[in-house]
Parts: sequence; C-alpha cells; structure tokens
Amino acid sequence: MLTAALLLVPGLYAAYWHGSGQGLEARVWVDGKPWARLDLFRDQHLEVPGVLGVSHLDIGNGQVRFTDSPCLNRQCIHTGWLNEGGDVAACLPNRVSVQIMADDPRFDSINF
Repeated sequence: MLTAALLLVPGLYAAYWHGSGQGLEARVWVDGKPWARLDLFRDQHLEVPGVLGVSHLDIGNGQVRFTDSPCLNRQCIHTGWLNEGGDVAACLPNRVSVQIMADDPRFDSINF
C-alpha cells in the first residue's frame, strides 16, 4: 500500500500541480486595484506609482521583473524574473504587485 502511494504522488504532482507554463500577459495592481495589463512579449519599461514612490518594471521576452522600488528591503527586486502562470512579485510597502496570468496557472493557492 505504501509503495503504491509513493508511486502515485509524483504522477499526481505532474498531472495537477504544474501549470501551462509560459504566461502571455501580466497584471499590475496598485493599492489592491488593477492598474495595468501588460503584453509580456512587448519590450517595455514601466514606472508604477505606489504609495511610497515609483516602482520600476522591465517587461519583455515573455517575462517581467522589478528593477527598482522605493522600499527598504527590496525583496521585490530579489524575486527576479517572472515568466510562468501564477508567478507573483510584490512590493508590499509600496503596495505594488505584478502577476503572470495564464489559462491554467501553476498554483491554485500560495501560503506563507
């Protein structure tokens, strides 16, 4: 019985936990409200006004990332490039977040 369960878990993970992979668009929220929808395959630099100041996003080649933000710890910048459906980066002190959208996102929930 244990052997069957050990063999079944990786198969279920592969079938249900991974997403569709590459997202096509990203959504940006400011202070909990939708602010922009971005085409991930159009190269651009975006300045997003938050409550502390301006956060900077780079978009292109199917991915997006924070490049600068007025927060102290800069965790949003250390998140790096986002490119799969369900990926999220947020500058909580500045109340700016970005998420990759996909038809079948990689996660159905995230817990910290």
